[in-house]
Amino acid sequence: MKSYHADEHGYYGDFGGAYIPEMLYPNVEELRTQYLKIMNEPSFKEEFEQLLKDYVGRPTPLYYAARLSEKYNTKVYLKREDLNHTGAHKVNNTIGQILMAKKLGKNRIIAETGAGQHGVATATVCALMGIECIVYMGEIDIKRQAPNVARMKMLGATVIPATSGSKTLKDATNEAIRDWINNPVDTHYIIGSVVGPHPYPDMVAKFQSIISEEIKWQLLEKEGKENPDYVIACVGGGSNAAGAFYHYLDQSEVGIIAVEAAGKGIDTGESAATSALGKEGIIHGSKTLLMQTTDGQITEPYSISAGLDYPGVGPLHAHLFKSGRADFVSITDADAMAAGLELCKLEGIIPAIESSHALAIFDKKQFKSDDIVVINLSGRGDKDLNTYIEYFNL
Repeated sequence: MKSYHADEHGYYGDFGGAYIPEMLYPNVEELRTQYLKIMNEPSFKEEFEQLLKDYVGRPTPLYYAARLSEKYNTKVYLKREDLNHTGAHKVNNTIGQILMAKKLGKNRIIAETGAGQHGVATATVCALMGIECIVYMGEIDIKRQAPNVARMKMLGATVIPATSGSKTLKDATNEAIRDWINNPVDTHYIIGSVVGPHPYPDMVAKFQSIISEEIKWQLLEKEGKENPDYVIACVGGGSNAAGAFYHYLDQSEVGIIAVEAAGKGIDTGESAATSALGKEGIIHGSKTLLMQTTDGQITEPYSISAGLDYPGVGPLHAHLFKSGRADFVSITDADAMAAGLELCKLEGIIPAIESSHALAIFDKKQFKSDDIVVINLSGRGDKDLNTYIEYFNL
C-alpha cells in the first residue's frame, strides 16, 4: 500500500530530504539520529502529554457549528485549535521541541516567525523551561503583528528584525539558519512548520498529529465513526494542516482539502498559491514546490495573512498535491476576510485570518447534506484585529 508519510530518508515521494550547508550537518544529523528514539521514550511521552493537558488545555473541542451547517446544508465541525494556550496550534509543536532540546542538552533556543504565533508559542515554552529565546521576525511582520511582538517580549524573548529581502517570513528563516550555523553546539532551532531539512517536517507533523488523533475519537463520540468525509485546513508552510490530515493520510475514503492564500488573485503577481504557481526547487533545506522565477530566484509571496505568505509549502503538502491525494484550493484575501466575518456573525467565533481561508471553502466546493466536514480552526483572531478593523472600517 502506498503511504503518504515520510520514508527513512525524509522523502515524501519526490519531495523532502536535507539540503544543507556542511556547517549545519552536525546539528541536523544529531537531531535526525535522536528524534524518534527520544519521542518514543516513555518519560518523554508522559511529560509531553501531561503538558498538553495541564498547560496547553488539550483536548481542544470538536464543535458542531449548527448555524454554519444550516447555511451550507452540510455537517460542519470545527476543530478548535484557537482555544489552545497562546491561541493557535503552534504550541503543540513548541512543547514537543522544547522537551526535545532539553533531552539533547541545548540551553539556547532560536525560532523564526511570520504571523508571530509560532514566536509567541516558542517564547512561551522557553519561559516555562527557563531557557534563553531568540526570535527572528521580518521587519514588515513586526509592524503588522505588533501585539504578538509585545507578547514575545513580555515572555522574555529577544526579537530580532530581519531587514533583508522582503523583510517577511522567508528572510526571518534565513537569519535563523545563519544564527544556527554560528552557534551549533548549545542551540536548538525550533522550526514552526513542516518545512526545513529532514527530520523537521516529520517531527513537526508528529507533534501536531495530536489534532487528528483527537478528531478521530471525538467524531466517534459524536457521529459513531472515526472518519469524516472531508478534513480541511489552510496551508502556508502547513503544520496545522499536517496535524489535521496526519491520521487520515492513508485513509483514501477521507477527502483532504488544503487551502492556500491566493492573495489578490493567482495571476496578479500578489499571491501565495504555491500549488498553482510553484515549481520544484529547494528552500530552507528541503526539496519542495516553490514560487520562483524562470532562473530559479524565489518570488515574493503575498497574502493579507502574515502566516500564509511563504513562497513554498512543506514537502508533505507538495507530495499530496503532486500525487493528487489532496485537493488544493486557492482563496483570495477578499473571500477569506468575508468568511472570517461570517464565522463571527454565525457562530460567535473570531478566527485568525489564516483559518478564515479554510472557512471560505464553501463558496468553492459543494458538499452533500450528510457529509461530515471537519475544518481545522487553527488560530484565533486577536492578533488580526487591526487587519480586520482596517479592512472592514470597523
